[in-house]
Amino acid sequence: MSAVLSSLRGGFLVPLVLSLAGVAALFSSLERGEVDAFFWLLLAAFWLVAWQLTARLAELRPHHAWGARVADTAVPIAFGVTLLVLWECVVRGLAVPSVLLPPPSAIGARIANSLPILWADFRQTYLKAVLAGYAIGCGAGFLAAILIDRSPFLKRGLLPVGNLVSALPIIGIAPIMVMWFGFDWPSKAAVVVVMTFFPMLVNTLAGLSVAGAMERDLMKTYAASDRQALLKLRLPAALPFVFNALKINSTLALIGAIVAEFFGTPIVGMGFRISAEIGRMNTDMVWAEIAVAALAGSLGYGLLSVVERLSTFWHPSFRAR
Repeated sequence: MSAVLSSLRGGFLVPLVLSLAGVAALFSSLERGEVDAFFWLLLAAFWLVAWQLTARLAELRPHHAWGARVADTAVPIAFGVTLLVLWECVVRGLAVPSVLLPPPSAIGARIANSLPILWADFRQTYLKAVLAGYAIGCGAGFLAAILIDRSPFLKRGLLPVGNLVSALPIIGIAPIMVMWFGFDWPSKAAVVVVMTFFPMLVNTLAGLSVAGAMERDLMKTYAASDRQALLKLRLPAALPFVFNALKINSTLALIGAIVAEFFGTPIVGMGFRISAEIGRMNTDMVWAEIAVAALAGSLGYGLLSVVERLSTFWHPSFRAR
């Protein structure tokens, strides 16, 4: 324990203290309006020290699992905080107009003052359109992959059609879906279905072909049926590919729903709010919606990563860590 504490003092404590002191000095200078050459030298010094701190955290190799998780979490937090401080200081130090780029403090204040509006937009876009379209699109792609894998006819006929659908531009299909399903969230969910179907289809098909000939021959030796081989061998082997598609689609679904709202929606929704507020030059509200969308997408991706870790703990990519 003493060795760990001494390494922390020598490797992390000094850069951490210097970084915190640099942040305090930078924001004190901004409050006093003293943006001179010393301010920019101090900002450059803060960046170098924060970079060194992040690099040392990334090189840390703890022996315990909890230590590894803490280190893996600390690296993106330190990097993100550094970017936010640099963003705040550069924008305010150069007096960049808020119409072009608001500082993070203004975005945070807008989020705090607009929580009811942000929640209504989040519920309309994410909880309704994204989740419904994501579940339908991923589920349909998964089932279609199983059917195509068992039928050479479908593999030659349906797979090229799915490839064609995946190449359709979202700005082309979104107005059509609005005409078919109306202005409310079902039309946005339909766009999400189209965007998430093909990644799940292709990844699941690739995963179903991962099981080697030796494993398949072993299943035949045990007189396993095709259904048993699918459930006991091929689907478990395909799980890393399925989760890869789920994680890809978690971001595609949110992007698709937001873009689809640009082409017709009720007066609520993240895409509607971005389109309306950018016309009023309220860029802080636009960035607030972007921050909420980024947070929702990151949390969804992280949740899927945790479920993947629990479901595919046997995979070599996890056992090697």
